[in-house]
Amino acid sequence: MVFKAAMIQTRAVPGEVVANRKSALNLVEKAAHAGARLAVLPELWSTGYHLSPQQFRELAETCRGETVSLFQRIAAERKMVLVVPFAEEEGEKIYNSAAVIDSSGKLVGLYRKTFLWGREKRIFSPGPRSYPVFDTSLGKIGVLICYDAEFPEPARLLGLGGADLIAVPSVWSKVAESRWDIQLPARALDNTVFVLGANTTGEGSCGKSKLVAPDGRVQAEASGEGEEVLIGEVDLSLISRVRQRIPYWDDYDPSLTPGGLFRAGREYRKG
Repeated sequence: MVFKAAMIQTRAVPGEVVANRKSALNLVEKAAHAGARLAVLPELWSTGYHLSPQQFRELAETCRGETVSLFQRIAAERKMVLVVPFAEEEGEKIYNSAAVIDSSGKLVGLYRKTFLWGREKRIFSPGPRSYPVFDTSLGKIGVLICYDAEFPEPARLLGLGGADLIAVPSVWSKVAESRWDIQLPARALDNTVFVLGANTTGEGSCGKSKLVAPDGRVQAEASGEGEEVLIGEVDLSLISRVRQRIPYWDDYDPSLTPGGLFRAGREYRKG
């Protein structure tokens, strides 16, 4: 399967959810007109990142709230798979989450950020240390949010779970730009999967949203400044071709991942 994917690089206006929704919708529509069948929005694009705990509490939504529901309608209308991060409220807890929506408009599932960076620990609750792989009309998709991608193990568990691509919605800073340039290609190559990094711009972010191929090669990259819709081609057959040349999964030792899944050829078995 070959399809176009869009990394939506936004510049959030802090606290202005309605304005941010309007801007993001315009960018997703632009991606749809360019032929994209998958679009990934950045971390906390609807609220902005540098808010107080009280502001996040006031702006957080459930997965049945207006933001996710709106993009479910867009996904169905445009026949697109969407990865839509948002500040999620569940009871007394707030999570840094992402909704995965299939091209039918169905909410396939939610991922909650597990590794919280700095001040995030005072705002959000960590998600469970589990890394689901979501079945969509475009293949198997995993999600890691920003800091999650700085650890090799979550991406490895997604690879072991059969992910074809990993979406990495982020607010990645200019200070850490070199790590963005190193770690996304590393996660792709380590697991021979596609990695789609959608970053913000402004608020001290480095931009440079990117699509990385399973061999670690950066196929497409956005600028470091300004809103942008980055379009790249995902050819899922490239995964098997890369794995023939780079046999990481054939040679992987399952004992290194206790309780995980071990991939050998096309088979899955418990490690």
